[in-house]
Amino acid sequence: MNLSDLHPAPGSVKRRKKIGRGPGSGHGKTSTRGHKGDKARGQSKVGFEGGQTPLHRRLPKQRGLGTGLTSRGFNNGRYKTHYTIVNVSDLNRFDDGTEITVELLFAHSVIKEDTLPVKVLAGGELTKRLTVRADKFSATAEAAITARGGTVDLIAAPRTTAEGIAENRAANKAARAA
Repeated sequence: MNLSDLHPAPGSVKRRKKIGRGPGSGHGKTSTRGHKGDKARGQSKVGFEGGQTPLHRRLPKQRGLGTGLTSRGFNNGRYKTHYTIVNVSDLNRFDDGTEITVELLFAHSVIKEDTLPVKVLAGGELTKRLTVRADKFSATAEAAITARGGTVDLIAAPRTTAEGIAENRAANKAARAA
């Protein structure tokens, strides 16, 4: 086998269409642009759809703040407190008597980010006696933890999303500086 024996598979390489090379080429005179009009003269507007109402005019107008949480309009969801959810069954991976904090949950990949406040819900069943420190508890989750002999500690001031993000940025900045 030589380098000269190598060829692309038949039909995989197509010849470039040469336009404007005279009538013998089949693509002469108007160079495949048709007769007259904006498209023949190279001046059609961006987004022009041939007289059909263009997409940017068919879509409804964006009014209000509506960024991120909904498609359009004002939405109070951007002002509410968003929580990272932890179910009671997720806490079974820890040993009896462990004090569970946000940092411990983050370190063991129970939660993906520690910027949001943590809320413990009563999903699943708890089999261990634990001390759980979180920003918020559902009434059923609190009852499930105390029924097993554990304790529930509310973190004094729940962190807002903005505060958590600011803390992370400060920590990242300090890590880069060190």
